[in-house]
Amino acid sequence: MKTSIKQLSEITGFSPATISNALNNKRGVNKETADIILKAAMEAGYVNDTKISSIRFIVYKKHGRVVADTPFFSELISGVENECRACGYRTEICHLDKSDENFDKLLEQIIGDRTSANLVLATEFGEKDAAPFKQSVCPVVMLDCWFEDMSFDAVIIDNTDSVYNAAAFLIENGHEKIGYLKSSTPIKNFYYREVGYRRALHRAGLTVNPQYTIPLAPSMDGSYRDMNAYLDKHRDLPTAFCSDNDNIALGACKALLEHGYRIPKDISVIGFDDMPFCEIASPPLTTIKVFKQEMGALAVRRLVSIIKSGNNIKTKTQICTEFVERESTRRLFANEKEIL
Repeated sequence: MKTSIKQLSEITGFSPATISNALNNKRGVNKETADIILKAAMEAGYVNDTKISSIRFIVYKKHGRVVADTPFFSELISGVENECRACGYRTEICHLDKSDENFDKLLEQIIGDRTSANLVLATEFGEKDAAPFKQSVCPVVMLDCWFEDMSFDAVIIDNTDSVYNAAAFLIENGHEKIGYLKSSTPIKNFYYREVGYRRALHRAGLTVNPQYTIPLAPSMDGSYRDMNAYLDKHRDLPTAFCSDNDNIALGACKALLEHGYRIPKDISVIGFDDMPFCEIASPPLTTIKVFKQEMGALAVRRLVSIIKSGNNIKTKTQICTEFVERESTRRLFANEKEIL
């Protein structure tokens, strides 16, 4: 005879309502309680331990201003699919858009599905966006975002050190007036990149001039538009810029060139990501290379490890980057600094 919810209540000490909510993945039951109830239900034969057969790659869009159809995210997906295949798991690509009218229903289905582990592209996440995934009945790994409460395993870019080294490169090459091309749409990655820029200037004894931090839309067209508007009103510029991403850097470069500035003769510019078009830009963009396919593959390997071991210890893995010097930066000599 099948065990009843009333019997599970007697076994676990939780109310029948709590038992029902936990087994149906309803909100209001914390993960520790849900785990206890699920374990008891499995031991009593109330539910079966369905084997995880696939890895769901969730492309999460909160507003879509950063996560878009670009080579960056295409390469991430490629890395995920290849590694899933190598590890013997099917890949499911799931697009979860917060503006979709079925968002809540789809999210509930995802976190209650016992057959797929979840790899979440969390680039646009804030803490509130991540919270529902704490109730997931299957393992979760966050990709491209980290949360200070350490609730999730995560694979991320080493954002701070990467931009620190890029700014240090400019300083070593004679630049003292260094600005920052900052995304007007905030995400955690961009926050930590700016931290690296500020840290490099502070350690070199240089001033971070607020007038040299310019907010721009994170797309190429948006950055070009916003930089044009800025240059129409401002003429005092630094000798170099670091940027939150390549789109921002290239859009800003286009506006600078149209306003008569020479790159890198007048202003050096550094991007972030190393998108394919950086190499063929005019001038080719100095940038920070992110190993996108490898990042996706590493996230899959971490998820598979959790599936097989059941280990609840959380890890944060940071992927190091590579500085790629091209023709959008140059050395500023002492006599030029005196003129400037």
